[in-house]
Amino acid sequence: MSKRTLRLSAPRDPEAASPARKAGVRMVKARTRNGDGPAAPVPATPRKPREGVPRTGSAEGRPRREGDARPRRSDDRPPRGNDRPPRSDDRPRREPTAARPWGAPAPAAPSVAARPRSAPARGRTEGAAAADVPASPRRRRERVADTAPPPALPASTPQGGLVRVSKLLSERGLCSRREADEYIEKGWVWADGERVTQLGARVAPTAELRLDRGARAVRARLATILLHKPVGYVSGQPEDDHPPAMALIRPENLWEVSPPAPGSEAARFDPAHLRGLAPAGRLDIESTGLLVFTQDGTVARQLVGADSAVGKEYLVRVEGEMIEGGLDLLNHGLELDGQPLRPARVEWLNDDQLRFVLHEGRKRQIRRMCELVGLRVSGLKRVRIGNAMLGDLPVGRWRYLSADETF
Repeated sequence: MSKRTLRLSAPRDPEAASPARKAGVRMVKARTRNGDGPAAPVPATPRKPREGVPRTGSAEGRPRREGDARPRRSDDRPPRGNDRPPRSDDRPRREPTAARPWGAPAPAAPSVAARPRSAPARGRTEGAAAADVPASPRRRRERVADTAPPPALPASTPQGGLVRVSKLLSERGLCSRREADEYIEKGWVWADGERVTQLGARVAPTAELRLDRGARAVRARLATILLHKPVGYVSGQPEDDHPPAMALIRPENLWEVSPPAPGSEAARFDPAHLRGLAPAGRLDIESTGLLVFTQDGTVARQLVGADSAVGKEYLVRVEGEMIEGGLDLLNHGLELDGQPLRPARVEWLNDDQLRFVLHEGRKRQIRRMCELVGLRVSGLKRVRIGNAMLGDLPVGRWRYLSADETF
């Protein structure tokens, strides 16, 4: 029978000891010459710590961390919404299991039938507890919103009767909505004595609105130009090889007796007046007369807005024979595209010329109105828009709107 030789080894440095050594157990390695497996671990005698020297790995020997001085939660703290309910005393507790020897197989899990049922919840009857009622799913903790919901507005009117500042400025004729947004971003708008700097801000319909000095200075430099459009030019974008009327707004076409330019004491052309300049209204290619270009959004809304009531006067040369009662129909009673026309003022100037005063602008409106009463238009000239007159302005020339002219 061969002899077994046991070889005992232990770390010399206590700092390099394994976790098992720190727990008070020293593992003994046994090696045999014939290749047998290791022997069972032998518990070692715990070493006595020296006096005055803290034990390695203890709470006294390690440096203090931030989480160590965390205060304990007191029992008299008021309960919070997300606190869990206290553990019931009648709830079965899990018994501590004995330490499993090294190398021993893990115990088999108990079957579903063998597992103990939890005690019935409080408030249930014994019959309800005995019944096979499916357990309710665990509730997820509700996430608290970062911001509180906006306060409810009065239900009398939408948005509580408040109106956007930009819309209110446009309705009062102080500026257009686009211009209002620019002024609000720059802090040039005041509402009831408070500066408005947020786009989309709303105020009461009766709020007192005021433009800052910077906005008034910008508006004083906005230009409005009156052009005598010739036949063959289109009011807007070029089409069918017809040039746009804006191409005529050049320094050499400025009328010599034009009123001064905005922000100036002389009639001097400024290239800045072409920036954002757009036609406010239109004239057919075959028509001539007064055409307005403006940088001011309030002027454009006043002339071409849906609620515009500015009168426009035309001199119309016609041919043909008017039907009976045709003049009355031209004044009121016709409709175009299934929609009735607003009342107009139409009268004869001579045998072949009519004078029209309209308060709306449909496409080719006068020509289509004349066709409905048996007439054909051979010439059309616009001579007035509001209080701005064409006057002696030559064909193809333009001038600035004077300070005392209004639409």
